[in-house]
Amino acid sequence: VQLQASGGGLVQAGGSLRLSCAASGRTFSDYHMGWFRRAPGKEREFVAAIGWNGAITYYADSVKGRFTISRDNAKNTVYLQMNSLKPEDTAVYYCAACYRGGSPSVKAYEYDYWGQGTLVTVSS
Repeated sequence: VQLQASGGGLVQAGGSLRLSCAASGRTFSDYHMGWFRRAPGKEREFVAAIGWNGAITYYADSVKGRFTISRDNAKNTVYLQMNSLKPEDTAVYYCAACYRGGSPSVKAYEYDYWGQGTLVTVSS
C-alpha cells in the first residue's frame, strides 16, 4: 500500500485543519488505518485509528473530543479532522495502514505501511 498524506500547514491556536491520506496499490478496505505524530524532540505517538469499515475508532486521550478520524473506502482515503488545535499539537503527522484482523491497533509497530508525513504547526 502506498500512502500519501496531505493537508498540513500553519494554523493559529483554536483553529482547524483536515488531513487526508490517499492510499493506492492494494484494496483499501482490507486495512485498518491510523494516524500517528512525532513532535520535535519527542517520540512518535498514536493519535487515532479506524477500522476497515469505519465502525470502530480509537483516540489518544490528548485529542479525544477535538480530533475525528474518518474514511471513505470509495475514495481510498482516510481523514483526520483536527479542531481546537493547540500549540502542543505541532508535529509531523503520519498515516499508516495495517492489514485488518482484530481491532485497529494503537501500536505503531503493528502497522505495515506508512505515509511520508505532513507537518502541522500550531502557533500560539
